[in-house]
Amino acid sequence: MKKKYVDFALTQIETLCKIPSPSGFTKQATDYLTSEFKRMSFKPAISRKNSALVDIGGKGNPIVLAAHVDTLGAMVRAIKSNGRLRLTKIGGFPENNIEAENCIIHARFGKQHTGTIQMENPAVHVNSELGKTERNDKNIEVVIDEKVSKKEEVEQLGIAPGDFITFDPRTTVTTSGFIKSRHLDDKASVGLLLSLAKMVSAGELKLKRKTYLLFTTYEEVGHGGSAGIPDDTVEMISVDMGAVGDDLGTDEHKVSICAKDSGGPYDYDVTTKLIKIAKDNKLNYAVDIYPHYGSDVEASLQAGFDLKHALIGPGVSASHGYERTHREGIENTLKLLAYYLG
Repeated sequence: MKKKYVDFALTQIETLCKIPSPSGFTKQATDYLTSEFKRMSFKPAISRKNSALVDIGGKGNPIVLAAHVDTLGAMVRAIKSNGRLRLTKIGGFPENNIEAENCIIHARFGKQHTGTIQMENPAVHVNSELGKTERNDKNIEVVIDEKVSKKEEVEQLGIAPGDFITFDPRTTVTTSGFIKSRHLDDKASVGLLLSLAKMVSAGELKLKRKTYLLFTTYEEVGHGGSAGIPDDTVEMISVDMGAVGDDLGTDEHKVSICAKDSGGPYDYDVTTKLIKIAKDNKLNYAVDIYPHYGSDVEASLQAGFDLKHALIGPGVSASHGYERTHREGIENTLKLLAYYLG
């Protein structure tokens, strides 16, 4: 595979991670995808749920490659009497994963305001119990970067319950090839699918079957892939993150092929074919069981779609926190998809 396609994927990943898009607040991200695919001369369509679908060519035996552009985030639950914000989480993560993070409050009918997510009484010089305190939605709060100390003053800023809160991604690409950022789940795979489409557009990947790319917008809350699947689809592969940790074989340099997750086993024939391709082409890969994981394609099956299904992705460490992957993991995933489709 040419280096330029891995470089392109990394550039896209870096750009995408910086676009705020928690579940339900993804229009800016899907608008960006639309513009990128049009630049490649494809014709993307946007569903009512704001998912993006693009047919990138090929004939017969239609397959969908699905990645989700929505991420974790939060929403204003209430304005506290002291001018701080109580939040409610979007997606699943422990509160300590967002403690001390910078954030943006997106007022629905006003402007954006910056802030920081902190524990109540967060100074160790006055709170000796800080390190022992359990973090939860009652004692984690947003401190707004405005001169406010009362609920009424916050309301005058235009901030209200239901406003989205997004986290600073702190995206960094190191000279050693690592990508560190929030939201690599699943913008790492969104970026590499853009690169796959670029290979097709340039005529350097000849598709042997009809191929759709689907970018869902509600995966982190469980129903991303429940709609928007083309009627002629016979197979669907979720291209998501490979979980890293415990007894799993995946790391940031590998493509992970998931045999089973919390929703059960994936299709035996498709999974076996993916493993054989990875082995025959000497890719750096692992076959893993994800203990706490659900995917877009499982949402599709639960919605009643009759599909063969699989799950792959680059290894991503520290999932649902400050995540990390490597360009080698991106490259191995791209290669596996290219071999599988071509």
